[in-house]
Amino acid sequence: MTPVLRSYTQDTWQDGGGPAKPLLDAATGETVALLPATGPDPAAMLAYARRVGGPALRALTFRRRAAVLKDLAKHLRGHLEEFAELSTRTGATRRDTAVDVDGGIGTLAVYAGKGVRELPDATVLPDGDTEPLGRGGTFAGRHVLGPRLGAAVQINAFNFPVWGMLEKFAPAFLAGMPSVVKPAGQTAYLTELVVRRIIESGILPEGALSLLCAGPAGLLDALTAQDTLGFTGSAATALALRTHPVVAGRSVPFNAEADSLNCSVLGPDVTPDDPEFALFVDQLVTEMTVKAGQKCTAIRRALVPSASADAVADAVMERLRGTVVGHPAGEDVDMGPVVSLAQRDEVRDAVARLSADAKVVFGDPARVDVTGADAERGAFLSPILLRCDDPAAPAPHEVEAFGPVSTLLPYSGLDEAAEIAARGGGSLAGSIVTADDQVARTLITALAPWHGRLLVLNRHDAAESTGHGVAMPQLIHGGPGRAGGGEELGGLRALRPYLRRTAVQAHPGLLADLA
Repeated sequence: MTPVLRSYTQDTWQDGGGPAKPLLDAATGETVALLPATGPDPAAMLAYARRVGGPALRALTFRRRAAVLKDLAKHLRGHLEEFAELSTRTGATRRDTAVDVDGGIGTLAVYAGKGVRELPDATVLPDGDTEPLGRGGTFAGRHVLGPRLGAAVQINAFNFPVWGMLEKFAPAFLAGMPSVVKPAGQTAYLTELVVRRIIESGILPEGALSLLCAGPAGLLDALTAQDTLGFTGSAATALALRTHPVVAGRSVPFNAEADSLNCSVLGPDVTPDDPEFALFVDQLVTEMTVKAGQKCTAIRRALVPSASADAVADAVMERLRGTVVGHPAGEDVDMGPVVSLAQRDEVRDAVARLSADAKVVFGDPARVDVTGADAERGAFLSPILLRCDDPAAPAPHEVEAFGPVSTLLPYSGLDEAAEIAARGGGSLAGSIVTADDQVARTLITALAPWHGRLLVLNRHDAAESTGHGVAMPQLIHGGPGRAGGGEELGGLRALRPYLRRTAVQAHPGLLADLA
């Protein structure tokens, strides 16, 4: 019997209602689970999180919360194989699952470690030094940070059903705020399984984590100024959330991380015989094929010197010819399907729009050879490489194909490369592949205002590099403009949205005790 997903609130698993939507296996088209149209009352869910979860967390010190996160990470590692097996049904290969599931659990561990090492064994966090406010030394001021009294509402994207949840949950928990998680429908069954294992562990305080496996109706209407709202997804949805009457009218703190047209720049110093050339090609192919290109950080625009454009195109196409597309459980499969047939249609439509200004040089959006599965029943796509020799053409800088698609864009000089990159309107991640530090410095200066993160890749750091598309917990994940304008992760900076900064004026002895 096909399971119907349930929501978790008020420390019980509760059924939803309304017409249930079938969630299909990305590779086979079989029904994995059913998603209810409506869930438990969102207002009651939020009220319980505030009334029960908030006080329970605020009673713990920062270090005690960090210890809980450490225990939770250890517990979830014991279920990795169970999670990986279900992750396959989202279209994820084992390599893809490592980014999502293993990466999410690793994020918990990073925040646990930083909390123990860098935060006080207290419930209030001093922010800066004491400032004298009087001549006699008896009156001073200091900023302190304490947890908000609401709930951290987290609306996540389909492409990272585990990491997307845990990378928001970890800093909220460490800061002292309960989380209410709303996963994307297509892959909510994997999020639900992970939450089940979390709840069964008994590690978290009551009310610390709630799950809404249903539509979002009523969720935003119940927000207060003490709550926070975090979102990962499309720029269009981020705009709708940002301008929602309750979010805007009650000044609910809002953070968005949106898809973006990320770029990678091959330096003009690099020749086909240099190690950096192979690094650029390898990175581009990796970003096109990991999670079938369904990453908000994937390389959508590959900027290459005009003199090297043909050589880069040939090298990338040669690598893509060897890419095995098929059922994600296959040991020899390099790339699985996109998440759904609807997503496949969206990617095909985006490629058609890109084709107005660019030429497809590899792949056929309508046809792909598949190993171990039916190409039509599953949401399979060929990797698609396009080339646009007119960098001023609008489509590559406006249209995102959220799948295994990238466009080569030749440039004539570093100034033009910077201008091309900026046409994307703001990106989460950019990379610079060069052996020349001066080229790197010039591009870092030019690209930094438009990117949340920049990777400089060369023969010296390649062995330890985590890659263009991997967001690390220690560094910020976010970007300006089209990328949402927000920040996530970034080490202990990520606690800031969940803490309220207050200026305390008192005698210096009291202020010193706050440390």
